[in-house]
Amino acid sequence: MRRRDFLRFVAGATAWPAVARAQEARKVYHIHWLSTGSEPDPFLDGFREGLSALGYVEGKNVALEKHYGNPAALRSVISELRRGDVDLAVSSGPATRAMKTVKDIPVLFALSGDPVALGVVKSLAQPGTNFTGSTFLSLELAGKRVELLKDIYPGLRKLAVLSNTDHPGEPSEWRATLQTCTGLGIKPTYIPFAGAGELDNALEEASGEDADAMLVFPDVVTMVDRAKLAEFALAHQLPLMFGWSEYCEAGGLLSYGANQRATYRWLASYADRILRGEDPAVLPVMRPEKFELVINLKTARLLGIELDTSAILFRANKVIA
Repeated sequence: MRRRDFLRFVAGATAWPAVARAQEARKVYHIHWLSTGSEPDPFLDGFREGLSALGYVEGKNVALEKHYGNPAALRSVISELRRGDVDLAVSSGPATRAMKTVKDIPVLFALSGDPVALGVVKSLAQPGTNFTGSTFLSLELAGKRVELLKDIYPGLRKLAVLSNTDHPGEPSEWRATLQTCTGLGIKPTYIPFAGAGELDNALEEASGEDADAMLVFPDVVTMVDRAKLAEFALAHQLPLMFGWSEYCEAGGLLSYGANQRATYRWLASYADRILRGEDPAVLPVMRPEKFELVINLKTARLLGIELDTSAILFRANKVIA
């Protein structure tokens, strides 16, 4: 190679990464957000916060398209995704079930249930599909919630357990709860229901069980109706344990579990890695490692539970006065 040609080659090779970076900077990534919830959406807000922290600016290098509706309505949206300019889809809660048929674009999820049982990944450690994300399901938490409820209400002998059977991983959660109840000398009464349409009937059944307290497995159905659950528990003078802090903010007594909004902020880091070319098939499904105990002190007083000097208050991450 002649010297002049060699210098041209070197100059071109040196310039190429800069050109590639400039092209990447000009690229607008298209992310579609699918949820069975509605706006205002605190989980979308958390995801946006995570994207912003990583340098993504809506209208500049990322475009977020939002889709809300029931799973049946979302399926029609999903058929359009396959024909559109989509770099990534993010499904929140039950929307993940509607996304199961999507094979040709990366999908991130944050799921309260078991993604293996749902069939969107092969294992948590090695998803092996175009899906990955985070699951809030932790069987250790199921037992811990019973223990905390017993701590806050030592007279607990009979526990009503409200459970949505249409929730992936529900049988495992029930077995873990049953095991802990047995060890603590608590008699659990299992009250299953299948989806939002059966919740009122389940609450009617729970009202006739003469239970000392109630535990509600966290999922999107019970999350949406958290205010109804809080009102029911107060009306029937039932200390009630839930899995997420939003329940206590709606007037419930006690919750123990992951901070959902923080999980969605974290999910943005996986979005960044996928948009940069990493394969979701090898990105492990993560479970939150930090959990928060939240107590509504006002609700405790209305239930006649005196906690002002209780040691459990010192263990709480958040106290709603």
